[in-house]
Amino acid sequence: MRKVKIMEYINEIKKISTNFEFQGEYISVHCNQCGHINDTYVVSYCQKDGNIIKYTLQRINIEIFKTPDKLMENMVKVTKHIKHKILEAKGDVKREVVNLVKTKAGEYFHKTPSGEYWRAYIYIDDATTYQLVEEPKYLYNSGKAFGKFQEQLKDFPMDLLHETIPDFHNTKKRYENFLLALKNDVKERAKEIEAEINFLKERTADMSLIVDGIAEGIIPKKVTHNDTKFNNVIIDKKTDEAICVIDLDTVMPGSALYDFGDAIRSGAATAEEDETDLSKVGISLAHFECFAKGFLETAGNSLNAVEIEYLPFSAILMTLECGMRFLEDYLRGDVYFKIDPNRPQHNLDRARNQFKMVSDMESKLDLMKLIIKNHSLKTA
Repeated sequence: MRKVKIMEYINEIKKISTNFEFQGEYISVHCNQCGHINDTYVVSYCQKDGNIIKYTLQRINIEIFKTPDKLMENMVKVTKHIKHKILEAKGDVKREVVNLVKTKAGEYFHKTPSGEYWRAYIYIDDATTYQLVEEPKYLYNSGKAFGKFQEQLKDFPMDLLHETIPDFHNTKKRYENFLLALKNDVKERAKEIEAEINFLKERTADMSLIVDGIAEGIIPKKVTHNDTKFNNVIIDKKTDEAICVIDLDTVMPGSALYDFGDAIRSGAATAEEDETDLSKVGISLAHFECFAKGFLETAGNSLNAVEIEYLPFSAILMTLECGMRFLEDYLRGDVYFKIDPNRPQHNLDRARNQFKMVSDMESKLDLMKLIIKNHSLKTA
């Protein structure tokens, strides 16, 4: 039975692949298990000269991204803009940006008769991503990469972008959504999470600080990535440089603080986000400094004084928001994030993990502020 299911899966991917302008003869496919949202596969094709070309093939999660056609419009526009910047800098457009592959119909996505949306791009070889920071230099280089990403898009017209997930980092509204999920309690799980509920309620005032700053105009809106996890930067295996920012589904107007904060949440964590031994969970100040140094070197001159002041707090807020989203999904019955079927409390574990990291960040906030002050002075 297992062999039959594997063959069905292989045949499905082969069939989807025939719709794209992949070069060569199909050889193999394997599933990339990373990521909570989309389904990702790597397919290999052999060329006439014997060389192998790999392509990344993704099924877009249309439960999360309700308008995948608009998402792909964003992606095409943004990658074209970045390619222009790379060419101006005499860089390598084959490795420094996502290269989308068209379908045989000339589109950037394939829609199946059943309504699935698929896209493809060229796989970047001799490079990798990491779930946890194995070398501090990787985090420094990823800081430079995300800062450079913002610099490359600072002159991109924001009004050309669709909002792929409305209010994605509107933490104030996310808190309201959490309270609604808590009130409805459709899975009757609220009684299990009283400590986590109180943790969030004690930080109600924090939820609106960045949103209100944007509304008041003291925090500028910019084109931002909005999902700057450490594993969304590709690291070159030979040079250890961060060469390409990936996962562009949520590129839309936002705040530089969202990008910095979420990158710290994942990159400076001392454990993976579903680690259940909370004694292992916290923030590495050394890793915080590595990322901040790289980020400020490439994006620092475009940040105003309020943005720089709020950088340490943004790490706390983005971690708090992520934990709240995990907890809300747990209340709703795990309908957003993928969970391990053998871990019915997977989202609750993730939420508790993130809240422990928030507590650790809060205890180290003054040190985080000092690090930012020191490195912002160097880039001024």
